[in-house]
Amino acid sequence: MLPVGRWLSPRIRRNALTTERVVYCCVSVVARIENLVVRYGQFTALNGLTCEIPEGATGLLGPNGAGKTTLLKTLLGFVKPASGKAEILGLDAASGDRMIRQKVGLMPEQDCHIPGMSAVQFVAYAGELAGMPPEQGLRRAHEVLEYCGLGEARYRNVETYSTGMKQRIKLAQALVHGPKLLLLDEPTNGLDPAGREEMLELVRSVSHGKGVNVLVSSHVLPDIERVCDRVVVVMGGKLRAAGSIKDLKRIEGDSVDVELREASVPFAQAIQRIGGVISPPKFTTYRIQLPGKPDEVSRAILAAALETRAQVRGYKIAERSLEEAFLDAVS
Repeated sequence: MLPVGRWLSPRIRRNALTTERVVYCCVSVVARIENLVVRYGQFTALNGLTCEIPEGATGLLGPNGAGKTTLLKTLLGFVKPASGKAEILGLDAASGDRMIRQKVGLMPEQDCHIPGMSAVQFVAYAGELAGMPPEQGLRRAHEVLEYCGLGEARYRNVETYSTGMKQRIKLAQALVHGPKLLLLDEPTNGLDPAGREEMLELVRSVSHGKGVNVLVSSHVLPDIERVCDRVVVVMGGKLRAAGSIKDLKRIEGDSVDVELREASVPFAQAIQRIGGVISPPKFTTYRIQLPGKPDEVSRAILAAALETRAQVRGYKIAERSLEEAFLDAVS
């Protein structure tokens, strides 16, 4: 079990959890950024960025150097903006850093382990740094290490861990104090395929099963699509796109993808004769746009297939991939 409440006595934590959930349901935005400018010397990392991070699981997308990590550091108060404003969980990022770190968990991209400490000591210490009493921190450390799949290795020193285990312990220390929001910076960095799947399953479990808001920063689109419902796309320190993944993948107009047993020129010609727009096939799949209601469109396509003796093997509403949507946003 992974309690989401804060570090109080069991009875009080249950009451606090109930109260926090009532407030949680009333809040629709966990972070708000307005005209944010962040500079490192002469280099502008964030250039007038304005966006909102809603509740739930949101992916922060962008190529390397887009400003993703800088945004996370600014939200936590590690970096002070040159101008603009950033709020996280209703707190000003520029002045509420201590309160923010009690409510937010950070899984950084770089390793943050302390050599010579066992996993349980390290995670408990992270809890104390967030303000937890030592005994509560130790108890929570055991809980989150078990949840993250490190229960049997909790007494080993962290420097003896594999890359996958080190990623898990970074997630454990971010969860130990029961945060309302998790900031994950490249959580699958350096993992093999099996370790990557396990980490993504953990992140999805936290965000969709435990009610914790999650902001995942990554340039790996399949990872974001696996665990997130919405994305914010950043490039050159500016917002390029924001919204649900479903909306970003939607294609303008009512298009359908029709898969045939084999490519058919007569079928394509029949679609064009009835006023349809048909794209060149990808293997044996045609993207077709026809005027009319969905049931009318499907009947017209099936009639064209029957007329030309084309065998239909698949039929679905067309959508572009997240990669296509991303490239369109940053181009």
